[in-house]
Amino acid sequence: MSHDYQLEPGVRPGADLPQNVTLRRLAKSLNWLNRQMLRLSMLALVLTSVVLTYSVLTRYLFKVATDWQDEASVFMLVGAIFICTAYVQSQRGHVGIEALAAILSPRINRLRQILVDVTSTVFCGFFCWKSWTLFYEAWSEGQTTSSSFAPPLWIPYSLMALGMTLLTLQLLLQSAIEVVGEEARKKQA
Repeated sequence: MSHDYQLEPGVRPGADLPQNVTLRRLAKSLNWLNRQMLRLSMLALVLTSVVLTYSVLTRYLFKVATDWQDEASVFMLVGAIFICTAYVQSQRGHVGIEALAAILSPRINRLRQILVDVTSTVFCGFFCWKSWTLFYEAWSEGQTTSSSFAPPLWIPYSLMALGMTLLTLQLLLQSAIEVVGEEARKKQA
């Protein structure tokens, strides 16, 4: 069974791909990057399960203290969650309430979708900026966790910042596709 995802980012099933060549190229590039991040996230989840299983077995069978496994697992989970958010958004897989879509006219619903995309882009852009700020502070100040293992905090912050950057780019692209598509519909009418 092949799992090669064919949907372009920001395009719902059955929708036309952007006619704008630049947007089409950006969509294909971001789609490729999102799929690579998804694969990396899947690998991180598998590694996390292996690390946690190892941790449980060594504590139970050998009565050995585990100080690095919990934090390594948390770091991998944070990375897996954040770096695949853009892929999930490209599939419109985030929780969405479509109750309004059923009662609104198609034109108003498109405007609602544009407004939601733009608002989400602004929020995620702010979150992205704050994530990079946290990364920079952790990196420049040498911040570590308070455990005896004490891994550097720049690791999860960098994964969070990368994921939010990809999500913001995905939302920007989706907003641009929606706006360009709306302008094309107006010209045709």
